[in-house]
Parts: sequence; C-alpha cells; structure tokens
Amino acid sequence: MRKIYKLIAVICITYSLIAGLLNDVPRLPILNESIRNLYFHVPMWFVLMFQMTISLYYALKFLSNYQIKNDTISASAAQVGFFFSIPGILTGMLWAKVTWGTFWTFADPKLNGVAMAILTYTAYFILRKSIDDEVKRAKLSAVYNIFAYVMMMVFIMILPRLTDSLHPGNGGNPAFSQYDLNNNMRMVFYPAVIGWILLSIWLLEIKMKIKYLQQKILHHEYN
Repeated sequence: MRKIYKLIAVICITYSLIAGLLNDVPRLPILNESIRNLYFHVPMWFVLMFQMTISLYYALKFLSNYQIKNDTISASAAQVGFFFSIPGILTGMLWAKVTWGTFWTFADPKLNGVAMAILTYTAYFILRKSIDDEVKRAKLSAVYNIFAYVMMMVFIMILPRLTDSLHPGNGGNPAFSQYDLNNNMRMVFYPAVIGWILLSIWLLEIKMKIKYLQQKILHHEYN
C-alpha cells in the first residue's frame, strides 16, 4: 500500500508538471499563459492545509492521552506543511508580478493573511525550540497548535472573503468560472493536488523514520 501511494504521487506530479506546461489553457485577459501557475501554486496551499490539519489532529490526540509519539507526529506534520508554504509563497509572488505588477501588495488581505499565518506557525517552532522539557514542550505546543490553526483559518479562509481582495473567489472578486477552469485544466489541476498531497505524506513518513532513528540512537547512548 505504501509503495502504491508513492507511485501515484510520482505519476501525478510528473504528469501535472508536463501537462501543465503543454496542455491548452483558456486565453483570459491579464492572466494569459500565467494561468498555468494554478497547477503549481494552488496545490501547495492544499498541502499546507492538509498537513496543518494532521498536525492539529495529533495535537488534540496528545492532549487526550499524553503520548509523546502524537506530539512528534504533530510537530513533524507542521514542519512539512510549513515547508510547502515556501514554494506556495514564491509561486504566488511570481504570479502577482505578472498579473498585478508587483511581487507583493499589502492591499490584498489574503496575502497579508498568509504572512500572518506563516508568522503564527514560526512562533510555534520557536516555542518548541525554547523548551527543553519534553512533556512540557509537548503540552504547550499542542495548546498553541490549536490557536495557530484557528488563526490560519481566520487569516486565509475567512477574512479575505469578508473584504475586497485581488484573489479570485474572495471579497468582490469572482472565482475562476466554469468556463475559465475548463475540463482541460481540471484534468491537470486535480491530479496535481492529489500528487502533491501524497508527496507530503511521503515526506512526513520519511521525517518520522528519521525521528525514530534519532530517538533510538539517543536511547542507545543513555544505556
């Protein structure tokens, strides 16, 4: 089963990278060929939301049974999600430069929300680094994780929809219509989302194996 999902991840990502550059796309004003960035930019944020949700789940699970393993998974998932936010921001900045004429604009609430969400999770990692006691670190991190997740949803999903935004589907700006996101684009976009999410699960699995080996080495040294 593990090999199957990894194979699917490789196939989906490879397909989306190639088809994303070669398939036909709608000719829209301003966007033009830059609409292809939809295949690369948006999946990064799907991965972020997916991994941060996993992180929240295991944080809540830790608070229910206080097993350190759950804290380890929670922290690792947050790190993987945070990692994918970097290409998400970079591809977004490139897209903004093409369509809005600038890499970043503080006039867009979603961009500001993304920045605040990233800073919120940066504080989460700083908090973990600042506490040496394993149990205390896990407890405080789990509680803060709940706060960080709620803030992320508010900053990225809620506030931009309540105010005017340059992003499609937020404020008074319409989302991609059925005509814009046609069947050709869907045939690339959905596999891209699936592929990148599966890749993030693969990376989380690798990270957990590394954590396990580190703990095993430490246990061996103490004994």
